[in-house]
Order: sequence, then C-alpha cells, then structure tokens
Amino acid sequence: MIKVLLADDQSLLRLGFRAFLGQEPDLEVVGEAGTGQEAVSMTRALRPDVVLMDVRMPVLDGIAATRQIIDSGCESRVLVLTTFDLDEYVYAALRAGASGFLLKDALPADLIAGIRTVAAGNAAVAPTVTRRLIERFTPHLPHPTRTDPLATLTTREREVLLQVARGHSNQEIATHLHLTESTVKVHVSRILAKLTLRDRAQLIVHAYEHSIIHPGADPTV
Repeated sequence: MIKVLLADDQSLLRLGFRAFLGQEPDLEVVGEAGTGQEAVSMTRALRPDVVLMDVRMPVLDGIAATRQIIDSGCESRVLVLTTFDLDEYVYAALRAGASGFLLKDALPADLIAGIRTVAAGNAAVAPTVTRRLIERFTPHLPHPTRTDPLATLTTREREVLLQVARGHSNQEIATHLHLTESTVKVHVSRILAKLTLRDRAQLIVHAYEHSIIHPGADPTV
C-alpha cells in the first residue's frame, strides 16, 4: 500500500484528490495539510511514501517545505504540483530534493501513475519539460567548483549518466548501449549512490549544474 499525504491550501482540491485516489486499491490518503508547515510536521508524524505538494501555500511555501522534509532525512518522497510547467518554483523544488512534478490539470491517470512512479524510487518528470526548465534557469546559477563530478564513475557509468541526462528511459538506454534493462538499473543506482543523489530528477539537474552537459548541446563523453 502506498501512503499519500495531500498538501494543498485549497480544500476542494484536496477533496477531489482524496476521492479519486481512494478508488485505487494500492493507494491510501493518510492525511491532508493546508500549509507548508503542516505538510512538514505531518510528514514527520505519518511517514507517507509520497507527499503530493503544492508549491504555493501559506505559512511555508512548498519549496521550503520540500527542503525541510528532505533535509530531515525522512524517506518520504515529494511530488510537486504546479499550475505552470515553467514556473521557477518547479526548478527550485527539484533542487530542493523533489522527486518530480506534475501540472494541476494533469489527467487523474497521470497523477496516479506519477505517485506510483515516485513511490517506486523513480522520477516523475517529463524529460522534455525538464530540459526546458534547466535550459531556462541553469545559465543563472553560480559556476560550479572545479572538482570533477565524474571522477568516481566508471566509463560505463559515465555513458549511462549522459543518457539519463538526455532524458532517456532505462529501456532506451539499454537499447542504445546494448545492455539489459536490469543492468542499466544497477548502473543508475550506483551513479546515484556515488554522487549522493536521490533519484533521476536530481541526476539530470546535477548533470547540467556541473557542466557535464550543456543546454541545447548534444552531450558527449
């Protein structure tokens, strides 16, 4: 059973989310938060698998709430909801540790799939939208340190990393690199561990922020 915490300041939206999520046999809404601060405290108390987090909330916004949840060491994963797919809050949320984001007008089936994806430890972020976000906001980030972020990775892990940064799925990477999908999963897990990242969403952001690949360019090893 996947436990879900709803964090949104609009009670009608929470009611709607609870209604259709409750129809799924593997999903259980364990609580509702109307502010970011409530979301943080309820996450610590209830330990949901996924927090469905609105970015614009009173008392504490969704970004700050996401950061506090992640920094607390809680294993709950955050799936951000936003009105605009290029909202600067979304990129900040990904940097804060969110495992993905969806638009509020997403189809119920897409939201359910996103929750399941995030609960499984993957990133629920559309690759094309992720690239647009990164291309818009990474030019304004501070220049990274000169430490080589690839130094601890093997040649094969570097190849997999670049494919992930391009937004490719494990199946696509397996086909491109002539590997099995299970082998790709192992490589991705090792890369995340070596770079101390939580999931693919952070891995994509990390690749751009550390100039492993560049917006608008076709990355090469």
